[in-house]
Amino acid sequence: MQIDFLHLGRVNAPYAAAFREAIDRVLRSGYYILGQETLAFEQEFARYCGVRHCIGVANGLDALHLILRGYGIGAGDEVIVPANTFIATWLAVSLVGARIVPVEPDDARWNIDPKRIEEAITPRTRAIMPVHLYGMPADMDAIREIARRHGLRVIEDAAQAHGALYRGRRAGSLGDAAGFSFYPGKNLGALGDGGAITTDDDELAERLRKLRNYGSSVKYQHDMEGMNSRLDEIQSAVLRVKLAHLDADNAARAAAAARYREALAGTPVELIGLPDGAESVWHLFVVRAPRRDALRDFLAERGVGTQIHYPVPCHRQEAFAREAWPALPVTERLQAEILSLPMSPILGADEVAYVAAQVKAFFA
Repeated sequence: MQIDFLHLGRVNAPYAAAFREAIDRVLRSGYYILGQETLAFEQEFARYCGVRHCIGVANGLDALHLILRGYGIGAGDEVIVPANTFIATWLAVSLVGARIVPVEPDDARWNIDPKRIEEAITPRTRAIMPVHLYGMPADMDAIREIARRHGLRVIEDAAQAHGALYRGRRAGSLGDAAGFSFYPGKNLGALGDGGAITTDDDELAERLRKLRNYGSSVKYQHDMEGMNSRLDEIQSAVLRVKLAHLDADNAARAAAAARYREALAGTPVELIGLPDGAESVWHLFVVRAPRRDALRDFLAERGVGTQIHYPVPCHRQEAFAREAWPALPVTERLQAEILSLPMSPILGADEVAYVAAQVKAFFA
């Protein structure tokens, strides 16, 4: 059996006719930037997340970068981020000139450990940027309480968590603002790049709408030094189609994850801990495995595609070699052991069973 890690052609096939209709609607309109499709998507996604504002931008990195700029965070400031994350979280901080302060993950749940956050706070700390990694919400009650005591902003990196729930509230509504990515492989994925910011902060939303559009809300009048970062009409129209099916797709992912967890129980593979009150949308199904690289080769030989998220931690990347980072042993252990198994809303029960059987065969 051949099981791709992710086959976007198969994932998007059920929506092909609706995509064509949506794209034709955009073509007929003759309006391709900041038109009615983007406005409608922003309203629909804000309502879905349970917030007042959604601001469509070009990609997930821009979303985080613009939030930091919108709050005036920059040179001389510090932002606490997870040590275990995709590099975009760190890049957003470095792009505004602020100092990255990495915090180790919880060894059982693999996301930022709230118990370690407080000791990383200094008088220069302005914000905490938790990541809902792999689709699992971070421990937001603890993080918000720390932020409240220290007067800090909480900025969610929700790039992997479209629709995830924490104590009944959706990712994107759990902090002061949140950045989303609509990269094609995401749970809510476009047919190209795209991103969005969600917030209940009226002043921030007004500022961000200008910042994404050359600092302008009226054509040829520029109130601030902005940038060009706009979610286009075609991607907005496509995302409107997929948003209507997001909960069903996430439920299919959750069913596949439950099958994996049952089938892999009792094996040497370690499964992610499930925090109280959090409902993952299983953007990725990640395990920790002894002899990870040998397991990956074994699965490849048997037709199972896998990925490593992420093979080189941010503090070991050449892009950040200029810094003398603190020891981050938990992150480094994770990066040496984690493996992402196939996961998508079209992953069948027979495919999960086959993958699990091959994992068991490796350790037999």
